[in-house]
Amino acid sequence: MKIALAGAGAFGEKHLDGLKNIDGVEVVSLVGRRIEPTRAVADKYGIGHATTDLAEALEQPGLDAVILCTPTQMHAAQAIQCMDAGKHVQVEIPLADSLADAEAVLAKQQETGLVAMVGHTRRFNPSHQFVHDKIVRGELNLQQMDVQTYFFRRQNMNAKGEPRSWTDHLLWHHAAHTVDLFAYQAGPIVQANAIEGPHHPELGIAMDMSIQLKAQSGAICTLSLSFNNDGPLGTFFRYIGDTGTYIARYDDLVTGKEAPIDLSGVAVSSNGIELQDCEFIAAIREGREPNSSVAQVLPCYRVLDALEKQLEATR
Repeated sequence: MKIALAGAGAFGEKHLDGLKNIDGVEVVSLVGRRIEPTRAVADKYGIGHATTDLAEALEQPGLDAVILCTPTQMHAAQAIQCMDAGKHVQVEIPLADSLADAEAVLAKQQETGLVAMVGHTRRFNPSHQFVHDKIVRGELNLQQMDVQTYFFRRQNMNAKGEPRSWTDHLLWHHAAHTVDLFAYQAGPIVQANAIEGPHHPELGIAMDMSIQLKAQSGAICTLSLSFNNDGPLGTFFRYIGDTGTYIARYDDLVTGKEAPIDLSGVAVSSNGIELQDCEFIAAIREGREPNSSVAQVLPCYRVLDALEKQLEATR
């Protein structure tokens, strides 16, 4: 299978690291914003073609699929561009930064019948898979999720400490992970509330946010997000269930009393990004809908849209 990857930044390299472990996959083109650093990454991973033009990558002979790790604001239009070219597409989270754009991507997927998947990685992290499997087996009824998503991002820098060409967003990017995961674990969301702190004078975004969710099952979720946190960075999930408490930190899981849980038998890899890419490739090969398809995650973007309207009404 021949794949093009667009977005040669920090997250793009995480996908390249995962893809090299999947049999029968070749990355044949790398797309970036500036050609010299893009060529450097292409050389590092043995990719023969580098470009700054997605359309050029889509014309590569025998290309089957595209993975988009580009700025959020480009996701919807580029996903549609890929499907218009007859290519399967995986879009990194978030699918879009508006509900209208997310719905346009779904309409194109339904028109073409191609595999269109969104990188909602939490569905694939072994830590969250472990909890999901317990819920599916009826061994755990989720009562509450308590989630902290914390960064120190008072300047527009990426994970490599390099200046970003776009602005990140707590609601449409980072909250999307938890909103979708909560629905995946607890069922459809029936109530959602949000408040936000002051907007950054230059970036124009809220730097702190609090979100409350309730599922049809009765489970609740409290999500705290910050770009102002000068401390441990990342997202930390506490699952409180009727038969146990679990704390997930990306691909690792401990009990509520910090006892480590062996996740070696949960999946073929301990890397959530690699597992996400495995699912994308398997869905294409098997001609089926992937976990985290555009259709499956669209309810998340409906919740985000409702929350954005709430926040706008209080500004």
